[in-house]
Amino acid sequence: MNEQYPSVLLEKAVSEFAKLPGIGRKTAMRLVLHLLRQDRSAVEAFGQAIVTLKREVKYCKVCHNISDTDVCRICSNPQRDASIVCVVENIRDVMAVEATQQFHGLYHVLGGVISPMDGIGPGDLQIESLVKRVAEGGIQEIVLALSTTMEGDTTNFYIYRKLEKMNVKLSVIARGISVGDELEYADEVTLGRSIVNRIPFTGTN
Repeated sequence: MNEQYPSVLLEKAVSEFAKLPGIGRKTAMRLVLHLLRQDRSAVEAFGQAIVTLKREVKYCKVCHNISDTDVCRICSNPQRDASIVCVVENIRDVMAVEATQQFHGLYHVLGGVISPMDGIGPGDLQIESLVKRVAEGGIQEIVLALSTTMEGDTTNFYIYRKLEKMNVKLSVIARGISVGDELEYADEVTLGRSIVNRIPFTGTN
């Protein structure tokens, strides 16, 4: 046991919290001590929520968003415009676009972007399932809403090449998002305007 910790149990708990992204050991210690001050029932409810999430969460078989059912609430909502699909990198981006209240179509979550440096290729992403969705018909426009990074642009171009001969309009969000920015960190007004003012994607954007 590290001598600065009075308890092995405390040290183990801090070490587990410190594994979370953006959480250092000092923050982990504050979180653990906060939980220790709570009622046992509150802590058990916290732990059970995490366990239940991991055990029971599903991924929508249509768009790959997190869901409680086989088809998520967005895909199963008859008031959404099924003719337009917004392609995003991850689930956080779905939440970011939804927060703008400017998009009323459906989504397709890739699960990342092409990044050879990180060992992520097209086959590691949900690109073929997107091609299949388009091939099945009914989709008139694909909005590429990936982060304006080199990896995002590479992924945009790859998708463009896969879909360019299909009867579907391809557009990309306007560059109201600064180059290099992650989509989830854009403010709602800027992101909303970028969705509304999207432009055709030609493969050279």
